[in-house]
Amino acid sequence: MSGKKEEISFSILRIDDEPEERRYEPESSGVSSQAGHHAQSQLDGVYGAPQWPPGSRAQHGPVYQEMSSLTPQQWALQALDRSELQASWFSEGEPREEAEFGSSSLPGFEFGQPCPSPPRSEEVWSFLRAIPPVADEVVVRQRTPRASWKVGRLCHGKKVCAIAISSLTHHVYTCGHGYIRVWDEGALHTWNKAPQAQLNFQDHHNCVLACKLFPDEQSLITGGVSRTLTLWDLAPTPRIRAHLASTGPICYSLAVSSSAQICLACFKGFVEIWDLQNQILIRKQEVPEYGSRCVDITGNKFWTGGEDTSLYSWDLRSYQKLQQYSLHHEILSISHDPSEEWMLVGLRTSDIIILHAHRKEAFKAVVHKYVHHHNLKFSSCGSYFVTTLDESIHCLSAPSLQRLFQEEESTEILCCDVSSDNQYLVTGSKNCATVYQLLF
Repeated sequence: MSGKKEEISFSILRIDDEPEERRYEPESSGVSSQAGHHAQSQLDGVYGAPQWPPGSRAQHGPVYQEMSSLTPQQWALQALDRSELQASWFSEGEPREEAEFGSSSLPGFEFGQPCPSPPRSEEVWSFLRAIPPVADEVVVRQRTPRASWKVGRLCHGKKVCAIAISSLTHHVYTCGHGYIRVWDEGALHTWNKAPQAQLNFQDHHNCVLACKLFPDEQSLITGGVSRTLTLWDLAPTPRIRAHLASTGPICYSLAVSSSAQICLACFKGFVEIWDLQNQILIRKQEVPEYGSRCVDITGNKFWTGGEDTSLYSWDLRSYQKLQQYSLHHEILSISHDPSEEWMLVGLRTSDIIILHAHRKEAFKAVVHKYVHHHNLKFSSCGSYFVTTLDESIHCLSAPSLQRLFQEEESTEILCCDVSSDNQYLVTGSKNCATVYQLLF
């Protein structure tokens, strides 16, 4: 555990900004590849039209349901009592396909007041009273870590630019200039153990800036200072499955769909959309040159952001730009929760924008601390996420933003990852990776 910590207070504020663009606009600058029509039909099959209305509560995951079940008073009490946060309630807007900021337009709805529900009939009350109570010991609740314990260090030897933890193979993969190092679980609780393997690149000038595990954690894709994206099979031992010839010199960010069929690679000014199963380029989608530092994918949308301070959402089926949100500060990272309903956007000012992917709900966790590196990682259970701000690590619960723990490191943190079994947090920095065990 770290010693003296610089306490950073988070406050939650309401966002009143309207999106700059809310209508569907065709993007004429996209360049289709030679396999465009064939792959497009496959993509339509993967991202078909939803079978439920966008406002249906049944489609929302546990994060949204927990948020929606809280009254404004509960939000304020939870924030003030538990995490010293000042919470402002965001009104739940009328269901619609496009997400937008602003207060609700429902008739008779006032900000800060819950909508009244119709009274239940006696028949309904009789049915509810007949349901036996559920014992506390059988109720399944999502756990959140209460603290962390620094248990080891992985000596990579060079700057760790990207990192991944596979709970399936029980290995950590540290990536950077010239090679990838593979660490077994036994190395996580030591300070100077040698890596299990080192995967050298043919061109030693190549550098991995981004890596992404597949959902089954048996495969990994890497990209960076190289004109290729590399697909790796991790089990039983790491080996290259394929090289995907990219059209840009530097890949800044990667995203893989929950079905592991689509990969997005973010370059300066464009995003490559890849069919991973057939290993073909579906489309080279042009995006704003200074809005392409980071990329993420949720359902049939993908998101980009960067130096121009705007967050963009795009349709994966029509390739049209859906929305553009001006966030007023440079975007350094984007991440989504496991339900793919909520987006986290990390800004240069350390602020975190929490945005619903489909509804007009948004929050801002305000920090006001200028940083060089801002990383975000949601846990696989969705009950908490980790944000790193230069040398600081903060773990916050979702959706309440209660601060769970804070750690400090001696050098700037360049990347981080949380294991899917919620046992470990690993951060990458100047020449090593630090391993924390999460305590519940």
